[in-house]
Amino acid sequence: MKVALIGVGQAGGKVVERLTEFDAEMGFNAVQGALAINSATPDLQSLEWAETQLIGADRVNGHGVGGDNELGAEIMQSDIQEVLGALDGHVTSRAEAIVVVAGLGGGTGSGGAPVLVHNLKQVYDVPVYALGVLPGRNEGSLYQANAGRSLKTIVREADSTILVDNDAWHQQGESVEAGFASINQQIAQRFGLLFASGEAVEGVGESVVDSSEVINTLRNGGIAALGYAKAAASEDSTQNIRSVMSVTRQALLTGTSLPEARVGEGALLVIAGRPESIPRKGVEKARRWLEDETQSMQVRGGDFPLESDQIAALVLLGGVERSDRIESFLERARAAQKAEDESEKTDPADHFADDRLDNLF
Repeated sequence: MKVALIGVGQAGGKVVERLTEFDAEMGFNAVQGALAINSATPDLQSLEWAETQLIGADRVNGHGVGGDNELGAEIMQSDIQEVLGALDGHVTSRAEAIVVVAGLGGGTGSGGAPVLVHNLKQVYDVPVYALGVLPGRNEGSLYQANAGRSLKTIVREADSTILVDNDAWHQQGESVEAGFASINQQIAQRFGLLFASGEAVEGVGESVVDSSEVINTLRNGGIAALGYAKAAASEDSTQNIRSVMSVTRQALLTGTSLPEARVGEGALLVIAGRPESIPRKGVEKARRWLEDETQSMQVRGGDFPLESDQIAALVLLGGVERSDRIESFLERARAAQKAEDESEKTDPADHFADDRLDNLF
């Protein structure tokens, strides 16, 4: 699947950077162009694989928006013509989809991404998807409130919004910086494999997935999630029937980007590995299990020929907006928004007019 990647904000730019690098390292050639957009100059200077575009220079002078996603939306709208102009050469005629990547908790990403998606839909006739990263539970109330507003808007604007919950792949004991780097690597690997499906790097599978399978799985819009798992492959394909079932179960039940999202309107199962290692019986058995587990009759399946000593499963699940994880996040976002609104009504100076405290002198 040929895609053009656009990262908005710090997190979006870093994910696009890593995705583009992974695609080049693997030789997939799925990424047709990569652009990172930000209002903070330092966040753009560290990027090497994606071209960069600074926005809001006349408003924030390259210093970012300080978590203010309303300001992030304003400056994206103000500079939208410059941004669309910068996309020349990135969104080529070969691109089958545009993917806008953003962390939904920050200022520039959460505010600017929905505005950009809206405008891209007016210009291009290919699907425009959002890849949004939700803040973890331990991130501040500002990030939760930002993400709630951003998610509500971007789901309305995008053809489909694929979510990654920061808590899904965070390891205990990791520093914040190491945690984000690990999450970015996992996003790059999983989505890099998804986009590369159908590009047939090595060999020819019996039922190769192509871009239309991905597009059809996401056709109903709403929110989607991506699961992944892998295991060592045997040289005898009949020995891999159990492995295919195992990695498919893990991909949906424990390896998804949105934990607890198991029921959807449609799903795509991709089994990656050497063609001679992929058992047709195992793939069909796993697909039937996925139908039962996701309660969907629209479960597509196929192979991704890949020279590897492992066998892996990708599960793309569309229409998961009714999941408990989404409802739990929206509750956090609503509570955070209420706390933000109440804090704005309180004058901090009132704390110093307390007669129960004596003055020092």
